[in-house]
Amino acid sequence: MTASLILTCYVALALLDLGWGSFLSALNYRSVSRHGGEVPKELQKNVTTEEATKSADYSKAKMRLSFIATPLSTFIVLFAAIFGLFGLFDSWIGVLGLSSYWRGALYLGALMLAQGLLSAPFELYSTFVLEKRFGFNTTTMRTWLLDGLKSLLLSAVIGLPLLALLYVFIDGAGSFWWLWAAAIFSVLDIVISLVYPLVIAPLFNKFSPLSEGSLKERIGELAARLEFRVSGIFVMDGSKRSRHSNAYFTGLGRVKRIVLYDTLVSSMSEDEILAVLAHEIGHEKKKHVQKMTALSIVLSFATFWVLDLLMRWSELYAAFGFAEPSKHAILLILALVSGPATFFLAPAFSAWSRKHEYQADSFAVEAAGAEALGSSLVKLSRENASNLWPSRLYSAWDYSHPSLRERLAAISSEAKSRGRKTR
Repeated sequence: MTASLILTCYVALALLDLGWGSFLSALNYRSVSRHGGEVPKELQKNVTTEEATKSADYSKAKMRLSFIATPLSTFIVLFAAIFGLFGLFDSWIGVLGLSSYWRGALYLGALMLAQGLLSAPFELYSTFVLEKRFGFNTTTMRTWLLDGLKSLLLSAVIGLPLLALLYVFIDGAGSFWWLWAAAIFSVLDIVISLVYPLVIAPLFNKFSPLSEGSLKERIGELAARLEFRVSGIFVMDGSKRSRHSNAYFTGLGRVKRIVLYDTLVSSMSEDEILAVLAHEIGHEKKKHVQKMTALSIVLSFATFWVLDLLMRWSELYAAFGFAEPSKHAILLILALVSGPATFFLAPAFSAWSRKHEYQADSFAVEAAGAEALGSSLVKLSRENASNLWPSRLYSAWDYSHPSLRERLAAISSEAKSRGRKTR
């Protein structure tokens, strides 16, 4: 395959990815527009017309922004690829006479910085215009800038040693370097997931142990009843940046943590919070974290194997404008190609994730009750102005969680089934 044909295939795949994504988004936009402020019949006792209208307007505003941001970013990358700008930039850096590693670090770091600068206007608009318009944004420009600076420094502190380690494997581990690299990087990925809640997350937010009282006592009773060991349940100052509500589970082994946004704690009853926690515990009991970790390891080995294959394909470098093969060039090419080449796998991963959510909901129904779980999900949706009328095709392709109506229907069915079994 010639370099020009490789480039043509890449451009075609990227445009196919963009076109399909735009088509799905258009279907989603049409679905929301068609229903507007209409309240689904399942939610008419819980959601007002005003709240449904806000949800529709918020969803459409976010989609309109993506209709601009996504094609623009795609076209910038395609322009750079077609006109050989990636290779041209590499030749400019080559004049500095740096070693292979530092040349690669500078090249990849500069491109990451450029990507961040290009996306910054859209992030600023989203945070300080769109989110503010709908009453969600609480962050300041100072906090936003500090977050960006911290992210940049973390990328350097973590990324530079990992890049150096990768270069060591490629240069010194023989023809099966990718096996050793995949194994070590998989272990490092697990280590980072253990360190993240203890070291990295506190750099951005304050995590306070849940205060003493009825809620903490009831959570302790729930955890004991479900035989769930956790290092702690923390309240995160999510209101520092946004009024959106959420809860999540992080860590592995003895450093497992359940994190509740302070906005969630202040807006939900104790029964509803317990239902949210039961859902998160359900993920652990159903071994979803372990399954996702196993999948991540498999994908890591596959990625390094593909990287090894691509490294020996000289025409590939020429297709993207590089005068000669290099480690940083192939890393960039893999990053550019991986998305368009695998976008058709998205519905499979989304469906697997939604299956996990259904299973966690089923666990929570048994542990905390269907009524409390359903009520908590409605409140989460209302507090986040979630889309009440997503396109079925869009949600099937892209949603990692079932839609609110799908979850409520499943919860109702589960409750009825359990009711019949106990008669």
